[in-house]
Order: sequence, then C-alpha cells, then structure tokens
Amino acid sequence: MSTSAIDTFNSLGLATTATASASTQKQSLGQDQFLKLLTTQLTHQDPLKPMDNGEFLGQMAQFSTVSGIQDLQASFKDFAGSISSNQALQASGLVGRRVSAPSTEALLGAGGSVSGDFELPSSSPEVTVKIIDPETGSTIRTIDKGAQSAGTTTFTWDGKDGNGNLADPGVYKIEAAAKIDGVNTVLATNIQSLVKSVTMGSSNSSMQVNLDGLGPVKFSQIKQIL
Repeated sequence: MSTSAIDTFNSLGLATTATASASTQKQSLGQDQFLKLLTTQLTHQDPLKPMDNGEFLGQMAQFSTVSGIQDLQASFKDFAGSISSNQALQASGLVGRRVSAPSTEALLGAGGSVSGDFELPSSSPEVTVKIIDPETGSTIRTIDKGAQSAGTTTFTWDGKDGNGNLADPGVYKIEAAAKIDGVNTVLATNIQSLVKSVTMGSSNSSMQVNLDGLGPVKFSQIKQIL
C-alpha cells in the first residue's frame, strides 16, 4: 500500500495493520466510515485488476446485513422494555382486586365462600367438585354439578361442610372431576383469589402476582380480572 493510502486511512480514523496494535480508539466500523473506506479502496485499487461488480456488491450486502441485524436488536430491546413497563403498570393495578388463575387450592375466609371454574372437553353426565382438607386428605364437601355440556363450568362453595356446618377458615384443596366417555377424569381448575402484591420479574424470571394465602403465580397465567 502506498504512503498516500496509509495517510488516507489515518485521516479517516482507521488504523492500518502497522498501527492497529497501537490504537484502540476505533472498536467498530460505522456506515459512514465503511463508505469512506470503500471509496478509498476503489481509489487506490490496481487499475489493471479493478474490483469487479460482484465483489463490490458483496461487500455492500455484508455490511448492510450486519447493520440491519444491529438495528433490529436495538429495536427489539426497546420493544421488550416497553412491554415490560406496560406489564408492570397493569400488574400494579391488580393489587386489592380479585383474579381467576390456575390453582388446585383455594383460601376460605371467615364466613366467606370460594368460587372457580374449569373446562369440560366434552359433555358429561356426571360432574362433581370436591373440597378436601389438605392436612387429612378427607373430603369435607362434594358439590354435585350433575350433567354439563362441553365448555366452561363454574362452581361456588359456600364454606359449609357436608353437614351444613361452617368450615374453619384456611386453605383447602379443590378437585373437579367429570365422567367422560365412561372414565372419571380430573380437570384443572381456575380459582378466584385476591391479589396482595406484585413481584417484578428479572432477566431469569417473569413477573408474578402474589395471591392471598396461595402464593405467587405468573402474570401471564391470569385468566380473568374480576
């Protein structure tokens, strides 16, 4: 490379091989610098062996691809930050409200009741909801829903046991089951609960809402805001 070419590279702020180890000022190549470098390369190329169109376009395409990926990454980072902020705002507004979320347990307050729902994949002639004491495993109440069509089935437990007495306040296990095609099938339940607080997510975990007496569930798991 001629002395004039080296001077041109230095004037652009681009270190040559001889000076690269001595200079760490430029760590990346911007679009303007790339175009200046390409122009310099064309100016000082061998007239007898000029760069062909394919090589020229190949260099341009490679730089455009890298630049496009970097811009996309930056845009996606901003977009992800915007979504996270929006979710945080929505989640903070849930504190003190009741939501429906997947759970096999429910908190019974003093003199209160428990409500929830579950999905029936097909119609069933026999649908039941059992309220179970988690400590003893005994069923304290069975709610007979009778025959139900496919779809969402709701239920409410009034807080009384099978003898009509009020059950002690606390956390109880909820088990919904239906006879489908002659087979007794346990179904996943959604329980209505009070949101006590919100836990912000980190890089390794998602945002969570903390339900009264039941602990945390992911914000994305909430089925309905009541």
